[in-house]
Amino acid sequence: MKRRILVVEDEEKLRRVVELQLASAGFEVLKAGTAEEALPLLDRAELILTDLRLPGMSGLEMLELVQKQNTHAPVIVMTAFSSIETAVEAMKAGAFDFLPKPFSLDHLMTVVNKALEMSTLRNENRELKEQLGRRYEFDNIIGRSPQMQEIFATILRVAPSRATVLLAGESGVGKDLIARAIHFHSPRAQKPMVKINCTAIPENLMESELFGYEKGAFTGAQTSKPGKFEQADGGTVFLDEIGDVPGPVQVKLLRILQEREFERLGSNKTQHIDVRVIAATNQDLRRALEQGTFREDLYYRLNVVPMEIPPLRARKNDIPFLAKHFVTKLAPESGTKVKSITEAAIDKLLEYDWPGNVRELENVIERSLVMAPGETLDASDIRLDMTLRPRAAVGGEFTLPAGMSLDQYEQEIIKEALKKADGNKSQAARMLGLTRNALRYRLTQMGIEA
Repeated sequence: MKRRILVVEDEEKLRRVVELQLASAGFEVLKAGTAEEALPLLDRAELILTDLRLPGMSGLEMLELVQKQNTHAPVIVMTAFSSIETAVEAMKAGAFDFLPKPFSLDHLMTVVNKALEMSTLRNENRELKEQLGRRYEFDNIIGRSPQMQEIFATILRVAPSRATVLLAGESGVGKDLIARAIHFHSPRAQKPMVKINCTAIPENLMESELFGYEKGAFTGAQTSKPGKFEQADGGTVFLDEIGDVPGPVQVKLLRILQEREFERLGSNKTQHIDVRVIAATNQDLRRALEQGTFREDLYYRLNVVPMEIPPLRARKNDIPFLAKHFVTKLAPESGTKVKSITEAAIDKLLEYDWPGNVRELENVIERSLVMAPGETLDASDIRLDMTLRPRAAVGGEFTLPAGMSLDQYEQEIIKEALKKADGNKSQAARMLGLTRNALRYRLTQMGIEA
């Protein structure tokens, strides 16, 4: 479709010349001799080209009206050289650019094309922000159960404050989405949200990653570098798997929470920071307190607003809504014919305990969609991953493999996790549901160097 430009000019000859030039360049042209004639056409135009001096309402007054109506069409004003001050005033009022009369048709087209290009970029950016905002709306955190409704109510209550939030819950329950929902419903929504996965950062690099470093602070530090907290200044820091933070870094985190200040590695200069901290853990931090691997004072600083996210097995009435949501979301991306899911398929999903929670449900739906031959996802199409579950006796009681003690069985599980993680101890700890320190302790007991 042709892009539509509104030309507002009381001088008929100039209006006609501009109209012919724009039409020859492939634009559809709307025209008006006064601002009053132009008003009904404003919402139809993608760009407005107007003279400043018009009979009746002036071009500047019309520009102010355009801004109040919040139309996204850029405005280019035309003015004589003697009225440059008025043109500057128009720019301050929101005009994109101005054309001093007389102007060449080449100059006209340059300014018009530049304005339309900028308008396109702004519209794309606005749509992207709207999509990003919708991504974390409550409708995208699916939960009609009373437990989840309470979570949503807590998000609304806590989001406007700067209170530190501690999200607790098993892996895969959606702590990341809830942290982002808190951020995007807060006054800090336009500022950065920086996620820090404490398990993924090697212990010897964690301090420099979080707080930055100065040039020469260590071998290879050729330049100074800001840390994650500096990058999030004015916004939110999301500390995922907070239970894996080593002791020395815990001290610095406590200072951030108490004093809102820190020093970069290799620097004596104290820097002040304005961040809101949201932490998450799938570990029992109280047990970590008893074991001495987590500071008690840091725990209470983090636990200002605790939120316990229920596992999926505790809110199974959410499964039908989640399943339908994932089918709608994932089917277009999976290249499948599937358009819906049957009640029989949902019944099969309801029979499963979902140790991997919502993340596992999403993965199962995606795998089932890829393999499904028809337009509906039926019970026979649901591909549950049963191979990783512990074996049980006929009566439902857990049994050890024959001839193996509990300690031996635990060691075999740890070795298998290390093998699957290619020796990455942080990843293995996560697979086992342990903190990194807890895995180190067990490896030491096994005679394997941590």
